[in-house]
Amino acid sequence: MMALMVHLKTVAHLRGKGDRIAKVTFRGLSFYSRVAENCEEAAHFNETFRWPIASRLDGNETLEIQVYNYSKVFSNRLVGTFSMVLQKVAEEGHLELTDTLIDDNNTSIKTSVTIEIRYHSMDGTVGVWSDGEFLDVPDDRDGMFAFETDSLLSGQSHGSGTSPGRSLQGSIPTFRKAGKGVFSAMKLGKIKSYRDDHKKGDEPAVLDMEDLDRKAMRLAGSLDPDTISLASVTAVTTNVSNKRSKPDIKMEPSSGRPVDYQISITVVEARQLIGLNMDPVVCVEIGDEKKYTSMKESTNCPYYNEYFVFDFHVPPDVMFDKIIKLSVIHSKNLLRSGTLVGTFKMDVGTVYSQPEHQFYHKWAILSDPDDITAGCKGYIKCDIAVVGKGDNIKTPHKANETDEDDIEGNLLLPEGIPAERQWARFYVKIYRAEGLPKMNTSIMANVKKAFIGENRDLVDPYVQVQFAGQKGKTSVQKSSYEPIWNEQVIFTELFPPLCKRMKVQIRDSDKVNDVAIGTHFIDLRKISNDGDKGFLPTLGPAWANMYGSTRQYTLMDEHQDLNEGLGEGVSFRARLLLSIAVEILDTTSPEIISSTDVQVESVSNISESATGKIDEFFLFGSFLEATMIDRKIGDKAISFEITIGNYGNQIDGVSKPSSAKKRKKDGENEEEENELIQNSSEDEADEDGDLVSVSSTPIMKPVITDRNYFHLPYFEKKPCVYIKSWWQDQRRRLYNSNMMDKIADKLEEGLNDVQEIIKTEKAFPERRLRGVLEELSVGCSRFVTLANKDVNQAGRTKLDRERLKSCMREMDSMSQQAKMIRTQVKKNTVKEKLKLVQNFLQKLRFLADEPQHSIPDVFIWMMSNNKRIAYARIPSKDILYSIVDEETGKDCGKVKAVFLKLPGKKGFGHAGWTVQAKLELYLWLGLNKQRKDFLNGLPNGFEEIKASKMGPGLQSVPPISLVYNMKQVFQLRAHMYQARSLFAADSSGLSDPFARVFFSTHSQVTEVLSETLCPTWDQLLVFDDVELFGEASELRDDPPIIVVEIYDQDTVGKAEFIGRTFAKPTIKMCDEHYGPPRFPPQLEYYQVYRGNCTAGELLAAFELLQIGQGGRADLPPLEGPTDSERGPILPVPLGIRPILSRYRIEVLFWGLRDLKRINLAQVDRPRVDIECAGRGVQSVLIQNYKKNPNFSTLVKWFEVDLPENELLHPPLNIRVVDCRAFGRYILVGSHAVTSLRRFIYSTPDKSSNNWATAAKLMNGYMVLANGGSQPRSSPSLSSRTLSRPAGDIIVNMDTEPLVRKMDTVVKLDATSDAVVKVDMTEEEIDKEKKKKKKKKKGGAEEEDETDERVLDWWSKYFASIETLKETLRAQEVAQAEAEEREDLEIAAEAADIKPNDLLMKGSKSREKSKEKKSSKDKKKGQAVDGSEKRPVKAKVDELLVYNKELESEYGNFEDWLHTFNLYRGKAGDDDEHALDDDRIVGRFKGSLCMYKLPLSEEITREAGFDPNMGMFQSIPHNDPINVLVRVYVVRATDLHPADINGKADPYIIIKLGKSEVKDKENYISKQLNPVFGKSFEIEATFPMESMLTVSVYDWDLVGTDDLIGETKIDLENRFYSKYRATCGISSSYSVHGYNIWRDPMKPSQILMKLCKEGKIDGPHYGPGGKVKVANRIFLGPTEIEDENGLKKQTEEHLALTVLNHWEEIPRVGCKLVPEHVETRPLLNPDKPGIEQGRIEMWVDMFPMDMPAPGPAIDISPRKPKRYELRVIIWNTDEVILEDDDYFTGEKSSDIFVRGWLKGQQEDKQDTDVHYHSLTGEGNFNWRFVFPFDYLMAEEKIVISKKESMFSWDETEYKIPPRLTLQVWDADHFSADDFLGAIELDLNRFPRGAKTAKQCSLDMIRNEQELPTISIFKQKRVKGWWPFVARDENDEMELTGKVEAELHLVTAEEAEKSPVGLGRNEPDPLEKPNRPSGSMSWLLSPIRTVCILAWRHYKLHCAVLLAAALGLLFLALLFFSLPSELSHKLFNNAG
Repeated sequence: MMALMVHLKTVAHLRGKGDRIAKVTFRGLSFYSRVAENCEEAAHFNETFRWPIASRLDGNETLEIQVYNYSKVFSNRLVGTFSMVLQKVAEEGHLELTDTLIDDNNTSIKTSVTIEIRYHSMDGTVGVWSDGEFLDVPDDRDGMFAFETDSLLSGQSHGSGTSPGRSLQGSIPTFRKAGKGVFSAMKLGKIKSYRDDHKKGDEPAVLDMEDLDRKAMRLAGSLDPDTISLASVTAVTTNVSNKRSKPDIKMEPSSGRPVDYQISITVVEARQLIGLNMDPVVCVEIGDEKKYTSMKESTNCPYYNEYFVFDFHVPPDVMFDKIIKLSVIHSKNLLRSGTLVGTFKMDVGTVYSQPEHQFYHKWAILSDPDDITAGCKGYIKCDIAVVGKGDNIKTPHKANETDEDDIEGNLLLPEGIPAERQWARFYVKIYRAEGLPKMNTSIMANVKKAFIGENRDLVDPYVQVQFAGQKGKTSVQKSSYEPIWNEQVIFTELFPPLCKRMKVQIRDSDKVNDVAIGTHFIDLRKISNDGDKGFLPTLGPAWANMYGSTRQYTLMDEHQDLNEGLGEGVSFRARLLLSIAVEILDTTSPEIISSTDVQVESVSNISESATGKIDEFFLFGSFLEATMIDRKIGDKAISFEITIGNYGNQIDGVSKPSSAKKRKKDGENEEEENELIQNSSEDEADEDGDLVSVSSTPIMKPVITDRNYFHLPYFEKKPCVYIKSWWQDQRRRLYNSNMMDKIADKLEEGLNDVQEIIKTEKAFPERRLRGVLEELSVGCSRFVTLANKDVNQAGRTKLDRERLKSCMREMDSMSQQAKMIRTQVKKNTVKEKLKLVQNFLQKLRFLADEPQHSIPDVFIWMMSNNKRIAYARIPSKDILYSIVDEETGKDCGKVKAVFLKLPGKKGFGHAGWTVQAKLELYLWLGLNKQRKDFLNGLPNGFEEIKASKMGPGLQSVPPISLVYNMKQVFQLRAHMYQARSLFAADSSGLSDPFARVFFSTHSQVTEVLSETLCPTWDQLLVFDDVELFGEASELRDDPPIIVVEIYDQDTVGKAEFIGRTFAKPTIKMCDEHYGPPRFPPQLEYYQVYRGNCTAGELLAAFELLQIGQGGRADLPPLEGPTDSERGPILPVPLGIRPILSRYRIEVLFWGLRDLKRINLAQVDRPRVDIECAGRGVQSVLIQNYKKNPNFSTLVKWFEVDLPENELLHPPLNIRVVDCRAFGRYILVGSHAVTSLRRFIYSTPDKSSNNWATAAKLMNGYMVLANGGSQPRSSPSLSSRTLSRPAGDIIVNMDTEPLVRKMDTVVKLDATSDAVVKVDMTEEEIDKEKKKKKKKKKGGAEEEDETDERVLDWWSKYFASIETLKETLRAQEVAQAEAEEREDLEIAAEAADIKPNDLLMKGSKSREKSKEKKSSKDKKKGQAVDGSEKRPVKAKVDELLVYNKELESEYGNFEDWLHTFNLYRGKAGDDDEHALDDDRIVGRFKGSLCMYKLPLSEEITREAGFDPNMGMFQSIPHNDPINVLVRVYVVRATDLHPADINGKADPYIIIKLGKSEVKDKENYISKQLNPVFGKSFEIEATFPMESMLTVSVYDWDLVGTDDLIGETKIDLENRFYSKYRATCGISSSYSVHGYNIWRDPMKPSQILMKLCKEGKIDGPHYGPGGKVKVANRIFLGPTEIEDENGLKKQTEEHLALTVLNHWEEIPRVGCKLVPEHVETRPLLNPDKPGIEQGRIEMWVDMFPMDMPAPGPAIDISPRKPKRYELRVIIWNTDEVILEDDDYFTGEKSSDIFVRGWLKGQQEDKQDTDVHYHSLTGEGNFNWRFVFPFDYLMAEEKIVISKKESMFSWDETEYKIPPRLTLQVWDADHFSADDFLGAIELDLNRFPRGAKTAKQCSLDMIRNEQELPTISIFKQKRVKGWWPFVARDENDEMELTGKVEAELHLVTAEEAEKSPVGLGRNEPDPLEKPNRPSGSMSWLLSPIRTVCILAWRHYKLHCAVLLAAALGLLFLALLFFSLPSELSHKLFNNAG
């Protein structure tokens, strides 16, 4: 073993007196000496440093020693440096010298250093020295320091050669510094001799990088941790003697438990489907469930708008792996399944990981799985949302949306995935498996053996791979525990895939059914990287370890789920060798297979060494303590077994390979082993060869600890186990993972600290966060340095290399980002930055998860009677040893508290929370060669006991037990003060809690406090004579943990577990002083966990005091048992219990609501008891709950002593009891107010500049400032920035009532009376309008709705929705701006506007800056400030649409009246107590106010102060009051389908008290987005009837109607709230029209009332449109128009201006509820927590003792307007010619045009046929007439039709208005041929071309860029449009042009001027001028043939005719010639 050792003796001739420290550096690694204190002339260090080295010492290398003056506070100052070249040392091996130091300027100084250097080379050629020369360490054959597979090498030239056949990984950057060796990625140099090479093979040693403190302690005795210089601290990762690791507090495995999920998918429409004249249907498939849309006929762009919901109850893992598949099927019907057009696949996990867990209005790209060369097959537009329990889905607002036609910009793909995905092949190669368990019974084996005569392996394995909804299987290997497949499964899938995980499963083939042996999931995100320097998915070849149920075979395996990959595996099942590769396909190449079916092929075998060199590993474990053993098993003897893989498994291990067999797997490995053995001494070799693993502890009988738990009596004798195992040496993977995990752990700890500081409001959280970021930055850089020395070792896969590169890049960038963020952390940005840093944590955890396994996890089983009872699983990386400290596992060589749990489903619920056993366990895992230091981390003071059969003196055999001869005695004091918010374990909704404290083998309990969830035990538990083994100093730094369990005492049966927490005691050794700062200890809150859920908090302190020589007398005295009430119970002593002050708590008792029956009896005479810290007060009795549930006496108070520290305030308990006859009291329900802070009253600060922080008499109700008195929207800035203004402040409003207030900017100035008025001029407003008109694409409001008579409530509603959308967009812009501004320190400025304020109208967010601006600046400011900039539309008054409940906007209206839910019954154990709603038995309404006594007299002296009411002045009386309630229901959206057809027939039911209004007859058929537009009136009496329930039911023809969802509104809180939620205040005042004033009180009356109640001056109306309230002056218009158009003077506008700005009034101001529509979620009690849709509504309330309000506003839905669209088809041109002429072969077409409006395909109309068009020209002059109903506001056509012949009633559809025109070729005997089509969206379509020539394909292609027109505005349009179709290559081609005229008329106009269809009367069109050949040959065949023949054969015909005539002439000639001749002859003759 090569090493360089430096003995630093002294440093002499130093100047001055001081502390000195030395730093010795060799090859880039520095060691620090201890600090030599107070030395004058000389510093005697006398320390030795040692560097194990891998390459030989080079003569040119240097050693550097630096000496510093040490300072604890400042940085160390350099005295001088000594450097020397080690040439002489390299030659001689030994050197002693004294030499002077040089200073910074390289000049020699007097100070000298004396050192001795020794160098020991491996072959002994250099000076020889014995191991013991410097250090007294037992000798060992492996040399003193262990070997490491990663080398630290010199950076010198000759060392950088690479070994033969292995190239240096050049891509890894190597860092070099002059003259020093640095970590670099290299192999050993060539120079080494062969002997060297094979002797130490591939494991060069690495420098020992244990943390400096441990090193220093080992080498130089102990060292005070404070003395380490800052420079060295950066390398220190852990506390000095950190021998214990943190226990994991959460016990329950959460992954396997089923949860509710709901997936909702809306299929909106499809576009650009490939195919001609299709009838498409969309199929939505999730897992095995399929649902279909309706069929749309003959269209390539069907519109569906259909909604599907799938409900699941499965574990999250199963849910997220399910595939969502959308397919389009063409012409599917009952008889045929149809042909598949294309599909789109994505897993549920991808959707869930999106923001808001949803994709909204995105286009899915369809591709054909059977033809991957084909390209895109079309698009489906859909919404997909995945909702888990408790998830809130924010649905983007769905009104009046313009279709997102930009398909490319809205694709259904997660961010970062390219739109053009390519096809790729995924090759999953399956090589072989090992270590399979038996999968058959032994009886069967014996039967087989009897028949076959041989013993066969009892398993027939095959591998099944599942990916993206497809499965592939390998062949079955019969009877083999070590099957070899060598096959590959090939998937073809689009890349990047939208399915994240691949499931690989080994299954056992069986005649009956196949079962899973083990499952492994591969997350593709972890084996690829999508960055610029990323890589495709790749894995292995690597072994995947599989875990599952225990290995014994049983016919019915109760843990079979574990083998399927659900839940945490409890045992090793097998390991599988596999690899994955991905190849992107070039789909253009001809030889490609175009199908995506899974293929299986065989592959060649893989070499043995491909996965790494097999090495021998050594696992050591020592059981220091076994306590808390469950009493069920406590009576039987117990042993513990540790297994790693199948090694150590004694019961069911099977197929355990012998070590020899393992070794022989690798030839060179075997040789190397022998070599090693020969090189070591004989006896050691023998002894090591015989080392038999001991994997279980001796059997031992437990001893009782207390009633529940037992412990094993180990005392000083601790049993040990050790196992040798053989695995591929892939530690590097685990090392990198460990480094990242450690950085992440440290980061998490830091972030928790910061959160704790923020929570407890301690000072300077930003400093801690900066520190955390600095640590992160240093950690990341350190990772880069260490990982960079990764060696090109055997078995390194492509993924290893790529992952290393990407991890280094990520860590480097994280380091930079952390540095950058650190500089930006300011006091006011801490929370933001904290969120950013949380992302780092997630990223680190993601990176640290190593996808390629190496060493399997370690399992610890508790065995009883040879059965496995309980287990713990420890990842092997956590206990893996490395010489480099950062790489060591976090629990390696440390004592860890391990809690054993029950396996599988047994571990769910109650059984999972009870600890089966708690072990204090020490584990160490490393290479057998590194075994040397395996005991180092144990607490010191033990002797090793070896196995007896071993001869004496064999050093290296591990001990079978350790005996501790060092023992310390302690006294533990547990100060149990109180607990709060405990879990309710009894049916009464309370618990009877007591705490049990465990420490070592001792346990004690506190007393039981009955019926409370917030017990204050105030009890000191003293544990005497606690014996702990080990050194005192170690125990001081690292005491064992204390476990506190809290139970609920039951009268019968066992106490029930509530929760558990861990604590570490503060330790005082006997020589330490008991005093500050550590003692007495402070009370701390400990989080109590029950499984994975929190179950309360414990406030306690723990101290562990050492009992020294003097016994207990030396301990701080205990205040004896002085508590007279509780007998001998010790209270918590004074120094620890909190300091108390006297507080008065006032309670406002208002009333009780909704009390449920108790034990079947109704509550009749309830009373409320309030208790806090032992004191309390009772309300008066309610004499008759039914008649009046309010209290007659409103305010009571009590005084109590509470801690000064507000965080320690005990909870306040509210209990309601029912007083029955004979003095019986029955508990109805209870509520614990855990934090009283929000009810603390602070006196108003008279000089306060900030109204928000001053306590106010709000609206006359004096309440605490921060007690929920404001809604979330904070008061406007103008009210904050003014304290006591010098003059009146003037708020200016618009002068024109109908222009929205947005046009005016209000500037308030605190010190003057000046009116700063900034108005936009009329011109500007007009300009603005024009601009807006241009911008707004197809909005119809401008022209159609400006007329006052046309405007209705819906105009107002739609205008408001537009505003809401703009506001939301503006919010995003504002957030972006805020991020840019964050660098500016906006620290104490009062500008904490919350995003919610942006919804508020008025001038709030405008007064951002305090400085005065000129009006010009102000205008600029307005333009920049996007938050309030809205388009000035036509003058439509708006209301406010909240996209949430009104309560969430106004703090639940709990401004002075709070609602406390009363609970009863056991709390549910379901996740995070989701079932608490079921436990609510009623509500208590009231309030609290607490303040320190005495209170200042100012308050009580104020005018009208009623002492009986205390702080609750001017509270309204609570006598019953009659109210008229008007409920307006606008519409519902996204309802959950209730019928089989995926629709619902919703109607509304309204309940208030006993009154119920059913609107069943007005149900809306088959609608999931119904528009109700209804108002309902109910009279009610508060308080008896105050809970309004609005339910949406589904109407059913047969059977009962089903509840879809309901929402509940507490009207009483709204009624009494100072926000005045009775009737919303509109933005302007009108006495007639659509915006009529609804409130019976006019604005002036309301203002008068508010001023009177708030005791403020005003209102004073002045001339010139002014009104003065308090010291504010408001300006506004003073005239109003009545119905007849006459103008009158009025003060109402002025009053309304004040009301709209009421929040600006000092002291009493608050935002009054504006006229609004709120959106409330609908919930169904059967599906708790999952939204079933949303309902838009509002409620008005009017007291009956006031004047009656006017009639309710009519909000009934707009009736669609009847229109008629007349389309004249004039001509076509350039239509492609489809037919060949029968006679002539010429191309022609018989053209006709077909047209219809979308949704009305059955009413399609055709022109007549233009036959035989030879040029593509057709003349028609044909008119289509399409009547339709249209909703202008929504831009939709309304169609009512029956869905099928069986439908009961018509369904209403809303469809975008689209006109489809198609051109066809008519055929007589076959189907007509489709040639092309065009679809025009009537709201926005391109203007037609003037001539056929100008008409081109660009009109379709560049549709987005071209100007569009709307037929609803133009009314009449004529032009040419192109017909298009798609060719085989899916390219658009022009197939014709049509000249058409579109004319839109209303129904009335159509009646006045009717027209005929086609060319009929009335108003007939003239016949087209067609060529004569244009006719059907069926009707006049001869003429047709003649015309056709003449056209083509004119010449032929002429010639033919001439020839015919010639022939005729000749014929006649010949015919007449003989007679003529004879005639002539005879005549002549005669």
